Amino acid sequence: MGQNSVRGEGTRGRVPHARDLGWDETLYEDETEGSSRGGARTDRSRRRGTRGGTSTTGESTTGGDRAAEEKAGGATSGGGGGEGRANHRRKGPRRRARKSGKHKVLRWVAATLSLLILGTAAAGYLYYQHLNDNLRGGSRAGGDSGVKKTAPNALGDTPLNILLIGSDSRADAKNVALGGGKNDRDRKPLADVQMLLHISADRKNANIISIPRDTIVKIPECRDEDGRTYPSTTTSPINETLQRGGPGCTLTTWESITGVYVDHWMMVDFAGVVAMADEVGGVPVCVKTGVHDRSTRLQKGGSGLKLKEGTTEIKGEQALQWLRTRHAFGSDQNRAKAQHMYMNGMMEKLQSQNAWTDTGRLMGLAETATKALQVSDEIRSVSKLFDLSMQLKNVKLDRLTTATVPTAEWSQDKNKLVMVESAADKMWSMVRDDVAFDKNGDPAGAKPSASAQPKGPTAAAPATLDVTVVNGTSGDGLPPTEGRAGKLAETLQGKGFTRAESSKAAEARKDTVVKYPKADGDQGKADALSVARALGLPDSAVRADAKAEDITLVVGADWRQGATYEKPKTEAGDLPEGADDKVDCMDVYSVYKWDGKS
Repeated sequence: MGQNSVRGEGTRGRVPHARDLGWDETLYEDETEGSSRGGARTDRSRRRGTRGGTSTTGESTTGGDRAAEEKAGGATSGGGGGEGRANHRRKGPRRRARKSGKHKVLRWVAATLSLLILGTAAAGYLYYQHLNDNLRGGSRAGGDSGVKKTAPNALGDTPLNILLIGSDSRADAKNVALGGGKNDRDRKPLADVQMLLHISADRKNANIISIPRDTIVKIPECRDEDGRTYPSTTTSPINETLQRGGPGCTLTTWESITGVYVDHWMMVDFAGVVAMADEVGGVPVCVKTGVHDRSTRLQKGGSGLKLKEGTTEIKGEQALQWLRTRHAFGSDQNRAKAQHMYMNGMMEKLQSQNAWTDTGRLMGLAETATKALQVSDEIRSVSKLFDLSMQLKNVKLDRLTTATVPTAEWSQDKNKLVMVESAADKMWSMVRDDVAFDKNGDPAGAKPSASAQPKGPTAAAPATLDVTVVNGTSGDGLPPTEGRAGKLAETLQGKGFTRAESSKAAEARKDTVVKYPKADGDQGKADALSVARALGLPDSAVRADAKAEDITLVVGADWRQGATYEKPKTEAGDLPEGADDKVDCMDVYSVYKWDGKS
């Protein structure tokens, strides 16, 4: 009976406790038994309760081993005192072993978890840094357009404008291989693709607007990253902006043309386009007939694009060929349509892949995008780019409008273009006022949001402000409205701006603006806003100007009569004819049609 109690105590006292903790029993026993002979046999005897006692050392005691133990006074049966001593000797080491084993296991678990946590955190941090290191940046602006960020609406929200630039750089072997032009390796790149992505303040609709690369514009004075200054030009193709101060100059030019504040720019080259198309697994595009954009007897060059009739998911070099094809689609305007088809297809693909919520998708896109893109400095981090991409997450495809500014041949060169001013002005006005290009939204929400009072200083008293009024009503090419500056100076005087005076100077403008000295900062802006609001002008008409000496009202061709400015009414979706260029399938110019066989 005493023997059974000793065996039972050893078994019951240890094994269930180890199981309750959920630890590996073998690990525990290896810690307590060491590497003694017959250790496995002892383990079996403990669990099964077989004959044979247990010594104070934990070895099995059968036959002669028991006799030796008894001779030494370590009886295994009979005699209460002997049993008590044996029990005492057996309990001590086992308790110490159990405690030691528990602590070793706990230390092992804690150390492993610590390594995993630290390792994961380090890997995440290193990967984050790796992605950040992939990104290249540059100054947001290359010059001074005088355009200021739109004031928040009543909900505190502002629209978001991002300039997307496609560079034709041949600076490395990959771009030469894809774009040709080995002799152009040392040439400064041109901005052959330029699109403004406008995301509404409520983030429910978005527009992508193109200006064709050969459009003649006025390029303002710009500076590049090395501090070199490029003088302004009056008749240069817009794609030359990249050569005259980098992407920052392209942004400044867009602001000067449109009056729209551009928050950021992003630029991609040939190799980047290919990489992004590959990452999403191909972008769907469509042609009405087979197409092969190649050299012909009359027109050399061509992108090399070769597609069969219908829809094809393009990636790799084909994606680049699609974006560069012009001759087969007939014109620069039609090339913009093809580029917009590609952009729509890319958005559709990303949304179908749950790119904003799928972690695996995000990591792949992040790796590719950070290598492919160059961005303005203020968004040169993975977290900021991610936040930026989330602004598009809720824009439905039927509320993404693609448009190209209507153009006409330039009178001095039929191969160059000029914007149709009336159409362009209407489009830029819609962007400035955040009027949707589509008609698919809530009619109540299609109206421009009421502007909240901007934060900043209070405007000075009207009677203390010097205001100069200039007649610019000849900005539309028609003769100016005589006496216009004098009449509006009188209007301002009647509203308390007693120091308002008309100027004999003229400054032709299409749109009316109120300029203030840039050096006057926020106070100057507040003062100029008070003048604009007294006349019914929108806040977007107020501009900072480094050359202005005081507040200057330039009355444009859009305000030839009346004492209160009446803004032309623009409704959602009211785009000028020819601007909305979304098509289901591209037409192919006859010379470049392909039967899909040869």
